[in-house]
Amino acid sequence: MKFNYQNPYTTTRLPVFARNVVSTSHPLASQAGLRILWQGGNAVDAAIAAAATLTITEPVSNGLGSDAFAILWDGQALHGLNASGRAPQSWTPDYFSRKYGGDALSPPKRGFDSVTVPGAVASWVAMSERFGKLPFEDLLAPAIEIAERGYLLPTVVQQKWAAATPELQGQPGFAQAFLPWGRAPQVGELFQFKAAARGLRAIAQTRGQAFYGGEIAQAIETFAAQHGGSLKASDFAAYQAEWVTPIAKDYRGYTLHEIPPNGQGIAALIALGILDQFDLAALPVDGVDSQHLQIEAMKLAFADVYRYVAEAGSMEVTAERMLDDRYLAARAKLIDMRRAQDFGAGNPVKGGTIYLSAADENGMMVSFIQSNYMGFGSGCVEPNFGVSLQNRGHAFSLNPKGLNPANLVAPGKRPFHTIIPAFLTRDGQPVMSYGVMGANMQPQGHLQTLVRMLDYQQNPQAACDAPRWRYNQGLEINVEAGMSAPTVQGLAERGHRMEVINDSYQDFGSGQFIWRAGDPKVEGYVVASDSRRDGQAAGF
Repeated sequence: MKFNYQNPYTTTRLPVFARNVVSTSHPLASQAGLRILWQGGNAVDAAIAAAATLTITEPVSNGLGSDAFAILWDGQALHGLNASGRAPQSWTPDYFSRKYGGDALSPPKRGFDSVTVPGAVASWVAMSERFGKLPFEDLLAPAIEIAERGYLLPTVVQQKWAAATPELQGQPGFAQAFLPWGRAPQVGELFQFKAAARGLRAIAQTRGQAFYGGEIAQAIETFAAQHGGSLKASDFAAYQAEWVTPIAKDYRGYTLHEIPPNGQGIAALIALGILDQFDLAALPVDGVDSQHLQIEAMKLAFADVYRYVAEAGSMEVTAERMLDDRYLAARAKLIDMRRAQDFGAGNPVKGGTIYLSAADENGMMVSFIQSNYMGFGSGCVEPNFGVSLQNRGHAFSLNPKGLNPANLVAPGKRPFHTIIPAFLTRDGQPVMSYGVMGANMQPQGHLQTLVRMLDYQQNPQAACDAPRWRYNQGLEINVEAGMSAPTVQGLAERGHRMEVINDSYQDFGSGQFIWRAGDPKVEGYVVASDSRRDGQAAGF
C-alpha cells in the first residue's frame, strides 16, 4: 500500500516509523513495552508489560479484574485468544429473579452481581507461556514500580475519573482505591495504587496462580460475600483462557480477522462484506454518499449481531452463515442511497476499554484489548490487592423470550462481549494490527478507519484522526464535531437523526495502529496513536 502522507485533519499527532514499536493509550504504558523490548523481549512480552501498566495508569478503562482478547502473528501463523469471563456457578435466571424481581431484563449495571470471572490476567499468562521470551515476573516490573511510586494524572484520564465518581463512589472499595482525598485526583496530582502493586507482585511471582487459585481469589470471594455477591474462589479456579481461530472476511484484496463470537467483531466483517458490493473509492472520502453507505452497512450488521451473537455454542446460526457472501449481497440490496433506514435482523440460513498494539523487528505483531466495561466496571475494588472488577455480567439477558435468547445467563457461560482486537493480512501475510476502543463504537471504528486506508489510501494516522460517526439505534447517529458541515447536512436530509458531539473520547472511541511497511528488519512499521486519548506511539 502506498499511503498519502498528507493529513487533511486537525491533529496533534504524526505517524511514527520504527522497527520495534508499541502504541497504547498512555505514554507510560508505551514506554513500559519499549523497556521490555530493549531488554530483549519480543512483541508479546511488550504487550503484556503495557497491558499490566495500563491497569494502573488508566483505571478509568481497565484493571486487574478486566477481561481481554488478543490476535497475534507469531512470525508464521495467526492466533486468537478469548479471555472473556464466565458467569459464576450460582448465576441462573432464577438467582436474579429472586434478588431483583422477575421484570429485570439484565443483571445489574454495577455491584458484585455484575461481575463475571475476570480473564485479563489469564490472557497475560497464556500469551507469555506460549510465545514470550522473558521471565513473566520481569514483564510486570514496570507496572509494579509505577503503582508503588505513583504517576501524575493526565488530562483525559482525569476527566473520565471525575465524571464516574458520583455514580461509583458508594460501591465496595471504590472510594478507598480511587478517591484518596475523598475526591477524584486532579490533573497533575500524584496517584499511587499500592494495593494493586501487591496484587501485581503476587501475580508476577506465581505466574497468575495467586489470582486464579490462591490468595487473591480467596480475598475476592470473601469481599464478594461481605457485599452480597456470590463469586467464589472455585469459579476462579475453573477459569481458563481459550485459544481460538479468528474469523475473517476479504475486502479489497486484504483480509480482516476478528475474534469469533461471543464478541461483536463479526459486525465489522458483515459491514465490510456489504460494502464490498459498492465502489466506495469512486465517492469522495468525506462526502455524504460514502458516509451514508458505511452507516447503513453498519446498521445492517448490528441488526444481525444483536439478534444472533452470543457464546458460540448457544447461537442458533453460525458465524459462517452470517458471513455468507450471497447473504451479504442480498443484505446490501436493502440499502437506499436516498434515505436512512431502520433495519431489522435478516434470516441467515441456520446451521470503557484499552487497546494496544506491539510489534518487533522479527515480525511478531500483537493486537490486544482489555476492559472493565463501562469505565471502572462494577465499581467494586478488592482492597488488599487492588483488583478493580469488570461488570461484563450486565451484558447477559435475563429474558428467555427477549431479542436474543441465546444470550440468556447460565452458570459458566460467557456473555455477549463488546471488546474486539483486529488484524489485517494480505495473501496470508501480516499487514496491520489495530483496534478502536469504545463499546459498540469498536466495530464501527474498525470499519471506518479500514475503509479510509484501503479505499482512499489515507495513512494510519490520518485515518485515525479523521472525524467519525457512531450509530446508536434506529435512525439515530452521533457525528464528531469535526465532520464537514455539508456532509452533516446531507446526512440529515437523508433522514439520519443526528447529534453533533464534542466529547470525542466518550462517543467515538480511540485507536492504535501498527502497519507493516515491509521487512521489519529493514523498513519496519508505520505506527499511529489516537489523539482522542492521552496515548503515544513509540519505537526504536
